[in-house]
Amino acid sequence: MIGKALVVGGGVGGMSAAASLARLGVAVELIDVDPQWRAYGAGISVTGMSLRAFDALGILDEVKREGFVASGMRLRAPDGSIVMETPPPPGEPAPIDSSGGIMRPALHAIMQRLVRSTDATITLGVSPTGYAEAPDGVTVTLSDGTRRTVDLVVAADGIFSETRKLLFPEAAAPKFTGQGCWRIVADRPATVDRAEIWVGGPVKLGLNPISQDKLYAFILEHVPGNPWFPEEEMLPHVAELLAPFGGDVATIRANLGPDSLVNYRPLEWQLLPKPWHQGRVVVIGDAAHATTPHMASGAGAAVEDGLVLAEELAKTDNLDAALTAFADRRYDRVRLIVENSVRIGEIEMSGGDQRDANAMLGGTMAKLKEPY
Repeated sequence: MIGKALVVGGGVGGMSAAASLARLGVAVELIDVDPQWRAYGAGISVTGMSLRAFDALGILDEVKREGFVASGMRLRAPDGSIVMETPPPPGEPAPIDSSGGIMRPALHAIMQRLVRSTDATITLGVSPTGYAEAPDGVTVTLSDGTRRTVDLVVAADGIFSETRKLLFPEAAAPKFTGQGCWRIVADRPATVDRAEIWVGGPVKLGLNPISQDKLYAFILEHVPGNPWFPEEEMLPHVAELLAPFGGDVATIRANLGPDSLVNYRPLEWQLLPKPWHQGRVVVIGDAAHATTPHMASGAGAAVEDGLVLAEELAKTDNLDAALTAFADRRYDRVRLIVENSVRIGEIEMSGGDQRDANAMLGGTMAKLKEPY
């Protein structure tokens, strides 16, 4: 078993890895380039696979308390009328049979508390500038001029991972899909008691509760030119996108104002071929497999990475074998998420049959219920 590990990146994947390794008795240091260790964004959807992973980490109760967890799905037409809904199962469903949402900063804070509850060391405001491999360790030079010599580096430094570029310079860069995702936070009407998708409109729209009194709405827009939106144009643009919808969405639109939280990002993806490690450095999470939000499974996959990595490292003292087994165990699962998410977006942008997209979504989500 390894003695020391450096985790690069304090997002959900890095925090999952740090907590999971620390629980094995590994001396873990987690570093993040942001001196305030902040989380950006609005709400985040959490599917059953994410909730199961949170349960394995021991934070599910906190996620339920600070977010919103329910079961079932509802489809609405643009006027707000119900097209279809799946009733919640009887009794208390298992995490894998549930779904919900939470504010991204709230989830970040929950996982920060988890990491701080371990013996892990946390160093902020630094990033790696170089790795020097040796037979018995890897020396990492940090941006503040200090060095760390450890048995393992876990790079969870996101879709634009500098570590991935350094280890695998031939790997393809993240690719823009042609869609952009808008997210806004609003008051939650009592009628929005589960995830909703509004179908048949000019854009794909979803509502997801994230607490007892708030929801977030996401809007997927076809933006082939990948435009940049000045901050002052964001709220009017969102209002324009919501204009064709009635029901609760019309109320949400009417209440948009200066205090509304609006977040936009162009949708990009990348999938790193195996291997995911070189020597004693391994990439996980978005650094290895960044996806679009169509499956709402990116965060869950990153958390699973941290759990699985710790499991494989606990099985053998052969580090190369453990890191190879980790990627072998994860690759097909995350490839399913990434490729099918991107394909659903292509169907939406091309005006294809939504039934094909729904069938792909349902089939993928069923597959993701299998053990990770």
